[in-house]
Parts: sequence; C-alpha cells; structure tokens
Amino acid sequence: MKKTILEIDLKALGHNFNVISSKLSSQTKFMAVVKANGYGSNSVEIAKRLEFLGVDYFAVAFVSEGVALRKSGIKTPILVLLPQVESIKEIIKYNLEPSLYSFYFLDNFIDYLSSNERKNYPCHFKINTGLNRVGFNEKETEKAISKIQSCDSIRLVSIYSHLAATDDSQESKFTLSQINLFKKISSNIKSELSYNPILHMSNTSGIYNYRECEFDMVRSGIGLYGYNNELNKELRPVHTLKSIIAQIIEAKKGDSIGYNRAFICTEKTKVGIIPLGHADGINRYFSNNGYVIVGGKKAKVIGNICMDVFMVKLNDFDVHEGDEVIIFDENNNAEDYARSVGTISYEILTNLSERIERKYIG
Repeated sequence: MKKTILEIDLKALGHNFNVISSKLSSQTKFMAVVKANGYGSNSVEIAKRLEFLGVDYFAVAFVSEGVALRKSGIKTPILVLLPQVESIKEIIKYNLEPSLYSFYFLDNFIDYLSSNERKNYPCHFKINTGLNRVGFNEKETEKAISKIQSCDSIRLVSIYSHLAATDDSQESKFTLSQINLFKKISSNIKSELSYNPILHMSNTSGIYNYRECEFDMVRSGIGLYGYNNELNKELRPVHTLKSIIAQIIEAKKGDSIGYNRAFICTEKTKVGIIPLGHADGINRYFSNNGYVIVGGKKAKVIGNICMDVFMVKLNDFDVHEGDEVIIFDENNNAEDYARSVGTISYEILTNLSERIERKYIG
C-alpha cells in the first residue's frame, strides 16, 4: 500500500563514507556527525552502519543523543559537542566524551569528577577561532588549560575548532586565518601537556577544499548524507521522501485554496492533496512556493502549507488518487528542493518529523 515514507539508503551512506575517506591520508581518523537524528534519518541505524564500516568516532550535539546510541549498543567513542551541566551524571554513566567549551561547564565538570574520584576522564577541548559560536577564545585558553592541568580528573583526547566558511571561495583568507590561529593555539596547549591530544578542525567542505587542516581527524556530517556543493557530483543522497495524492479536487475559477484563502484560482484547477504538512517538516515558506515531482514533472505548491497536508496544482497532469509523489530523491534532491525556496538542505533534512515512517534500503 502506498503511503508517506522516508527511505534511508544505507548503501548510499556507505558509498559517501568511502568517497570522503578516499580524500584523506591513510592515517587520518574519521568522525561521523550523527546529531539531529542523523540529519533527519535515524541516528541509531546510521551509526550502526558506520560502526560496521569502521568509523573512528561519532559526534552528537547533546547528551541525550549520545545516550540513545549507547542504549542501542554503539561502542565507538562519542563526542558530545554541547554538553550541559545538568547532564554530567549521564555523561559519566554512558561513557560519553564531553567538549570543554566554557568555564561554566569546565568548572562544574571538574567539581563532579573530583568529588567522585574520577581520574583521566576523556574530554575534547574546543577553541573558538572565529566562528564565534562556542569555545574558548585565545585569551581564555591559558586559564582553561591551567585549570585542567591543576587536577588529575581530565585527559584531553583532542583539541578542536570549527571552520566558518570552507564552502565559500570568497572567504579563503578568513578560513586560512582560522587554520593558522588553530595551529598556534593548539601548539601552545600541547607544549603544556605531557601527552599528545589529536587535532581536528575540518568539516566536509574543508576536507575537499583545505587539505592543510586535515590534521589527525576530520568531521563529516552533511557529506555523509549526500550533500556538499562540489562533492555533490560524487556523493549520493541518502534520503528519499515520498508521499501520495490522497485526493484530487476540481476547483472552479475564483475558488480559494486552503487557509487564509492564500491561493485564488484564476482558472478551473485540478488540486492534489498531499498528506504531509508543517507538522512533518514541510515548512510554511513552501506556501505558494516550491514544487514536488508528480509523474516525472514539477507540480507547483499552491495555498498555505497546513499542519497535515499541502496542495499542488495538477492541471495538465495525467494522474490519479493514490499516485506517487516525490518530495525529494536522488535525482531531485533535498538541496534542489531547498534552493527553490531559498533555504539549505540541512534545514530540510533535520526538520523531518518522527511521525514520518522510515524505511531502510540496503
């Protein structure tokens, strides 16, 4: 029976992992970013496949995401990029590796480890080199490292930073300044330690465009799921979102379609009702905007996106109720779909609701 479904192509995931890995030196470690439910797919299924393929590390945004992976049986090390003080007990319980990014978190984490007599707990030190999102800036680094050195609770397994504009050739000067600052600060930190943390900075587009910041490990998120500008030609989208035409309505000239009468028919109009809405991640900026693929042709969205459905214009389409509708797939991918309304594939994929059934291919 045809219905709304999100297909996750695990063979495409493996293909993308191999393509990105082929860009790296044989010694470089690979960290797979599986936050936001594996970029709208399923973090557990994605992580299981990547663990089988031999990935070295996983990264998630929040502790709850790491806990879900551990509960599913994932054994690979997991970096938590934005851990919160309230989740420190869970970090320890589930053997997660927190990012140290602020004095507030660092002080609380040291206090907890010390009071529980934990030593050499694996952590990652985040440097802010210009993205200005999270992390210790250059002036704060010495004080932070001094706190870490003054206790035996923490062992830094890595030092890392985050690039801001590796996919923008107009910002190469800024990117190189970030890389050079990271080299300077990380070198200073390593000179203070009696051991040798690994360094990582590069994201997917950085892997392709800036070989000088490969360091000891790279992080790839969106590339694993099939997207990243110039790499798009080699990568295969993992997500395919399909639905059906639930009903076809014949509207007259002058009839309005949907809430707030946002679309007025200028002619007799065949309207297809698609059972997906903003509760499923089809954002309202697709209202009277964007398109889906019906019978191999683009069908324009008309009217406002509703909570559970949206409408498309099917004049000159030879279609029937129950026919398949492609929101995006490998040929008309999420980046194309996003571009039609001025957003990005990240937002499209990570907005996909849990109520959409997932089906795993390969």
